[in-house]
Amino acid sequence: MLHDGLDVEISTIRTTGDATTSSLRSLGGTGVFTKALECALLDEHIDLAVHSLKDLPTQMHSDLALVATPEREDVRDTLVGPSISSLADLPDGARVGTGSLRRRAQLKALRPDLNIIDIRGNLDTRIDKTMRGECDAVVLAVAGLNRLGWQERIGCYLPLNQVLPAPGQGALGLQMRGDHPASTTVAALNHAPTLVAVQAERHLLHTLRAGCHAPVGAWGRIEGDLLALDGLVGHPEGTQLLRAKLRAPRARAESLVESLADDLRAQGADDLLQVS
Repeated sequence: MLHDGLDVEISTIRTTGDATTSSLRSLGGTGVFTKALECALLDEHIDLAVHSLKDLPTQMHSDLALVATPEREDVRDTLVGPSISSLADLPDGARVGTGSLRRRAQLKALRPDLNIIDIRGNLDTRIDKTMRGECDAVVLAVAGLNRLGWQERIGCYLPLNQVLPAPGQGALGLQMRGDHPASTTVAALNHAPTLVAVQAERHLLHTLRAGCHAPVGAWGRIEGDLLALDGLVGHPEGTQLLRAKLRAPRARAESLVESLADDLRAQGADDLLQVS
């Protein structure tokens, strides 16, 4: 409960990303799941937008603010399909559905034999493709399944030492107009350790000048007094994965991210991002 006296009306807004099954690359990638909500905020049709933070561009309109990030859900990806308990269960040449270049790159690096099928749609639509035999498995975010209470549909968790999540994956972003009088009230929903971690991930994405749907993985977390950050840039076909990881005191988060980005760039990240 945020506030006993707060009167809340839910407004459902259909975004460009929701309305089409075209590939994210063909749609331009950035903002396809968020722009309609941001326009509604700026036009004062709504007061608060709830985003999946991995879809929210790192740069936003100057009149808008990320007010809070509640405690993060599970950051991992999962492989969903009939009788799947590990990636090794998939037969040679198995058809795996995902619209994410990040997932594609990491799966192809682990299993070059896989046939990655570009799919879009809501969770039901994507899972149904495995039921109809269009795919042998699909890759989904664990957080999305958990929020719908669909834990029983999780086939196998993809380990974080093999598949890094998208920056901000598993976290929600609460966005408002910067001058909104209720912003202080909503800010009470913020979970500080989550905010520190996702800010580092998003700053890495921004520093690399990559979009939300680029083949970039990042996982930040608090370990005692330290901020740990793992980063990855991949070739969409999995032929090359660049990895880096660093730890530093939380107060040095910005320099940590910049050092990690420098490491990835020294390995050739800029060239790989041009490919995608």
